[in-house]
Amino acid sequence: MVSKDVTKPAIDAQIHKIRGISVMLDFDLAALYGVATGVLLQAVRRNQNRFPADFMFALSVQEVTRLRSQIVISKLAEKRGGRRYQVHAFTEQGVAMLSSVLRSETAVRVNIEIMRAFVRLRHAAIVSDKVMALIEDLSKRIDVHDAVITDIVESIRQMVEGPGAGRARPIGFTADLEREE
Repeated sequence: MVSKDVTKPAIDAQIHKIRGISVMLDFDLAALYGVATGVLLQAVRRNQNRFPADFMFALSVQEVTRLRSQIVISKLAEKRGGRRYQVHAFTEQGVAMLSSVLRSETAVRVNIEIMRAFVRLRHAAIVSDKVMALIEDLSKRIDVHDAVITDIVESIRQMVEGPGAGRARPIGFTADLEREE
């Protein structure tokens, strides 16, 4: 059973990007709702018309394998234990629809926190985009300033060395230098 205090970090950590979409996995949702994964999926199957492809989808074996390296998922085809059915991912709309399928008080409370987590995620993505735009602008400004600073340093160097510094032959009449050549 899920604890009465569903924490924000616990929910936020269970939102994954799969196929470019923010989703939650069936076993994570089942744990949050305090039901077995099979019970959650059975409720979804009984109300299949409420879960179109943009609300819920089954993960491919490759996607599950990639996730296994990031989070703990039992092996799919193991003889002892493990899942014997596909892992399902629920989009934000799918999670919202789960509240109409799972009608317990816990499901309603957890669903509210999950919706808040999706909003936090969207807000963080917007802030991240704004920060990246500012960094890009700053980088361009630094490049321009670097060129100007390089020109200033070169001008100062020429002023310190004096005119004609680094020349092989001094300016003016030098009769003895011309005889040596």
